[in-house]
Amino acid sequence: MNLLKGDKVIVIAGKDKGKTGTIQKVDPKSNRVVVEGVNLRKKHKKPTQNNPEGSIVEIYAPIDASNVMIVDPKTKKPTRIGHKVVKGKKVRVTKASGTEL
Repeated sequence: MNLLKGDKVIVIAGKDKGKTGTIQKVDPKSNRVVVEGVNLRKKHKKPTQNNPEGSIVEIYAPIDASNVMIVDPKTKKPTRIGHKVVKGKKVRVTKASGTEL
């Protein structure tokens, strides 16, 4: 998985297609990411002693990493990610413009 927390991505498939946001959480084991502003779900919380009325909380549910593409900083369009060795370090680069991420 080439995506990291804090990357700006665009959703390319699903009900939120076309929306952009930053990655809040990455789970490489299940190949899923949580993107801010995408895949919002309502969770019903039971009443407790601390919260006697209960509530409905909106949470961001994870989506598959294959449904998002990183946004190129130069062109602001979705692009694939490549790798390049610069000064002995492996860095991520965009395929479209070649800029480092």
